Amino acid sequence: MKKTDKINKIRNIGIIAHIDAGKTTVTERVLYYTGSSHKIGEVHDGEAVMDWMPDEQERGITITSAVITCHWKGSEIQIIDTPGHVDFTIEVERSLRVLDGAVGVFCAVGGVEPQSETVWRQADKYLVPKIAFINKLDRIGADFFSAVKMMKEKLSVNPLILQLPVGMEEDFAGIIDLINMKQMVWDNETLGATYTTKDISSDYLEKAEEYREKLVETIAEVDDEIMEAYLSEAPISGESLLDAIRRATIDLKLVPVLCGSALKNKGIQPLIDAIVRFLPGPADIPPAKGLHPETEKALECTAKDTEPLAALIFKVSMMEGRKLSYVRIYSGKMKAGEDVYNPLRKTKEKLSRILRMHANKKERINEAGAGSIVGIVGLKLSSTGETLCSIDNPVVLEKMEFYEPVISVAVEPKTHADQEKLNEVFNKFITEDPTLTVRKDEDTGQTILSGMGELHLEIIISRMQREFKTSVNVGKPQVVYRETIEKEAEASAIFDKEVAGQRHFGEVSLKLKPLKRGEGKRFRSEIADETIPEVLIPAIEKGIMQSLESGILMGYPVVDVEAVLTGGSYRESLDTELAYTVSASMACKEALANGKPFLLSPIMIVEIFVSESFIGDVIGDLNSRGGKIESIESNTGIQVIKATVPLSSMFGYSTSLRSATQGRGTFTMKFSHFDKS
Repeated sequence: MKKTDKINKIRNIGIIAHIDAGKTTVTERVLYYTGSSHKIGEVHDGEAVMDWMPDEQERGITITSAVITCHWKGSEIQIIDTPGHVDFTIEVERSLRVLDGAVGVFCAVGGVEPQSETVWRQADKYLVPKIAFINKLDRIGADFFSAVKMMKEKLSVNPLILQLPVGMEEDFAGIIDLINMKQMVWDNETLGATYTTKDISSDYLEKAEEYREKLVETIAEVDDEIMEAYLSEAPISGESLLDAIRRATIDLKLVPVLCGSALKNKGIQPLIDAIVRFLPGPADIPPAKGLHPETEKALECTAKDTEPLAALIFKVSMMEGRKLSYVRIYSGKMKAGEDVYNPLRKTKEKLSRILRMHANKKERINEAGAGSIVGIVGLKLSSTGETLCSIDNPVVLEKMEFYEPVISVAVEPKTHADQEKLNEVFNKFITEDPTLTVRKDEDTGQTILSGMGELHLEIIISRMQREFKTSVNVGKPQVVYRETIEKEAEASAIFDKEVAGQRHFGEVSLKLKPLKRGEGKRFRSEIADETIPEVLIPAIEKGIMQSLESGILMGYPVVDVEAVLTGGSYRESLDTELAYTVSASMACKEALANGKPFLLSPIMIVEIFVSESFIGDVIGDLNSRGGKIESIESNTGIQVIKATVPLSSMFGYSTSLRSATQGRGTFTMKFSHFDKS
């Protein structure tokens, strides 16, 4: 096989969805039918291959994105199974950054749920082509067409129905393939490994013909070749339809929709066929973009083994005490034992071992080429979001964005032995997860651990005990606030001291202005060149920015302010960077105190799903928490309440919601912005 053929046979795909839509169950079936696992692991039994962490098995949810490789009809599929819970959004974000295609799994009962919408938008951000799989058609309340309608309305996509379900709920028996106009029925005796293809039964023929016509019309609208054949009423072969669907999917014009029931082993093989047939290989997508680290010239990394190496570390994990880096190779190839270059850290790194990943099992390989997703052991300094390349052709690939943590807990070790291990354990977690931060509160001496949500921090504490045998006492979750000012304020400060035998002098005058919410912080100078030498301005900016990292109310970072340098003075030979950094910091603190400082709370977007009978109680409870109702929508017998609520009043909300709705209400919550609560 030629190398170009090999790269065309690779599919790097992610399985994305809302929590409990059946992502992991779909993945387990894919692994079973492709021969990568010898038995089907069930999430509810805690035996799913992809959910290998003890916390995942106990809770029945995916926490960390797992990578696995399987083969189907000559193609190599590298799958990343991503979490559905909003606390682990970073896992989805960094996975989508390196994928070529995605399968969105939707529950036929719930349709497009809030987290499905979030991850779909994340995939849109990275221009990832997608196909959709409507799952759980065997469940009571399943409605295939309602789920497709919700895709149109909520995700603003153009769905292309390729299959129709035969029956629904407990009568769900198989699917109709609209391209080949055949009916497929699965054999329960072989756990769905075998199925029969037959002519469409008379009960469904009329509907199938109607939807086949709609299928051709939809493709004709976005593909000139099919449009030409359609208008001239020439016969359109299945093969030419498949080619047109592939083009439209890769160009993000259409989203092919398939259906089935993963738990009942129906519809998975056609889904794997669709992954190979419609989603792009590494060579089908635009080359990865990067910059030359010195000249900042724009560079493109074409997906060929013969090109210079360009690879992105999208995740770091600690396995058996060793650092394992997950890498997507965009161009060139890697060989075990060779050196690679990290342009951000300006260091060489050795590739001790290259591993093909099968969830938490690993297979050693000697080399990996363009398009591959592999694990690497041996990188000492490189971390998430950094580039590996050849020293002769350096390139920095586009960086990944990370989220700010919004919730904190105080953590203290239980024993002296735990105290000694604690910092090392925290460093390992922060290396793995960029959304975690650890800081020491100078006033209380407490160690503060911050993350994306209560569940996120709960899992980290659990893993500290399980994996690192480190026991800690945990304080009540605290909200991570921000500080800002209400009015414009001015201040001046002089630093005139002798330090280490040298005299330092600096005088700075500045004013702080409040900005609109979400504008961050910025600095500008309004002084003439002769007031303070220009070379000292960066030292002044540094002092101001350091000062804004910790506000005067409760020590939280200051945001939404502009610092303007308005004056100052200098003395020849005594004006040092230290003096101006300190005087700028002193002036900034004084201006903050004069500017009527106040706290900004993290405001969360909350979506609550309740039945009609409980809606009054839920709204009353939200109002008592300072929430603002944005909208109430009806969705297949369930009311969806959208509201914005300060995070500080959302602790323990899941318990309150359960008691108010007899255990039937559910909710999702994600960070929106900082504001006055």
